[in-house]
Amino acid sequence: MTVEESPYLVRLATSSQDLTAAQALRYQVFVRELGGDGPLVDHAQGLERDAFDPVFDHLILVDRRIDPATCAHVIGAYRILPGDRRAAAGRFYSETEFDLSPLLASGRKLLELGRSCVHADHRGGTAMFHLWNGLAEYVLDRGIEILFGAASFHGSDSAALAQPLSYLHHNHLAPPAMRVRALPPHRQEMDLIPADRLDRRAAMAATPALIKAYLRLGGFVGDGAWIDRDFNTTDVCLVMDTAQMSARHREFYIRKAGT
Repeated sequence: MTVEESPYLVRLATSSQDLTAAQALRYQVFVRELGGDGPLVDHAQGLERDAFDPVFDHLILVDRRIDPATCAHVIGAYRILPGDRRAAAGRFYSETEFDLSPLLASGRKLLELGRSCVHADHRGGTAMFHLWNGLAEYVLDRGIEILFGAASFHGSDSAALAQPLSYLHHNHLAPPAMRVRALPPHRQEMDLIPADRLDRRAAMAATPALIKAYLRLGGFVGDGAWIDRDFNTTDVCLVMDTAQMSARHREFYIRKAGT
């Protein structure tokens, strides 16, 4: 590998080693770092997994300097399910949390996103840009029209998250044709603070970087949040029309590349 060559490679998982490495990364991030848990989490092996993993595609960011035999070569991951595979899965993963009726009735090509994570040693650099580029290629190759999926705030205390949740509700609520709704009994209303009492700076500071990235690319949020006590998170459903995403994404990366 030359000095100019990037150590990163983005591709779909193609082997059991790839999937195990992605699940090990998810365990580090969602269980060890964020305190999550679930019925199929394997604490003995250090793997965060569930029944949906065999059906989803797994977009992975590989560090080519790491031997795949160690199952530590995956340093970034996205779990993605195109709508034409929903029947095989039985449902989209996020249908346990959100009513997706507007999207399902739209007749448009859907892609569910989830389990996005990057290893702590690779955050703040180019890792996420590589993953987003890989996702954009996947979307364009398959003619995907709407991206959606749950994105999480750490913690389940809605009062502590009142500023960012209210900011999202008042400023980035999806239009009716794309407005999914959080389901009871774990639904949490998001309009906790009136619009004229919002502290935008505090709200944005408390919003995870991934959610802010979606908003910059023209994303919206659904109506209401969902409290996931197993994962110790408060989830919002992000929705994005890829016609907007594609143009903004291209401009964003051209600027980043300095071309």
